[in-house]
Amino acid sequence: MNSRRMTLYSGPLSMFGAKVQIAVLEKGLDFDVVMVPYTSAQGYAPKHPEVIRINPKGQVPVLTHGPVEIFDSTQIFEYLEDLQPHPPLWPSDIAVRARARRLEHQSDEVYFPHIIRLMSVKDRANDPAALSSSAAAASYYDEMEKQVTSGGWLASDYSYADIAFYMASLFGERHGIPITIATPTLLDWRERMTQRTPVRTVVAAMTTWLKVAGRPVPQFMLAL
Repeated sequence: MNSRRMTLYSGPLSMFGAKVQIAVLEKGLDFDVVMVPYTSAQGYAPKHPEVIRINPKGQVPVLTHGPVEIFDSTQIFEYLEDLQPHPPLWPSDIAVRARARRLEHQSDEVYFPHIIRLMSVKDRANDPAALSSSAAAASYYDEMEKQVTSGGWLASDYSYADIAFYMASLFGERHGIPITIATPTLLDWRERMTQRTPVRTVVAAMTTWLKVAGRPVPQFMLAL
């Protein structure tokens, strides 16, 4: 194992960075977090020189660990699993692991694009793009209600799939697409997630940032 301390470059409102931070905490690894500059007016500007140097897209999260320099939250998940196999965050069964990977990918690439679209039209609630994205995100919750297993997680055991969808749906809640009593199993799953110490640590910091910035905070986050 690389014995050097790792550094995670993230942002105060980076969904993908928060995913990684939770995972590193779950693994019990030593790391430093660099929160890159971010304001409502300018976004991520000026961009951190290490982020620009390592990621051609100039986006967080970026992880450095000795000679290792990687970006993209899912690729970082894979590195963390190789680096620190215990506790495992991918299921051991090959078929269940494939399902977990699919769900993790869908959180980023199927569900979250609807939320990104809502961010772009947040002041135009009746915009056709807002309406269609809202409907699609709500429909996704209906599908995820069926995905929670008898063990209480999305893929048998607690995994990266849970981390990914929790953070994605948190942003969905922030942008007007809440998980409701229409999906009670999913609500219970979210409460179970929120009680995990790594999750609470990351979400509490995000909640504080939102409060200081004068931004709305979803009700379930206010208790953190």
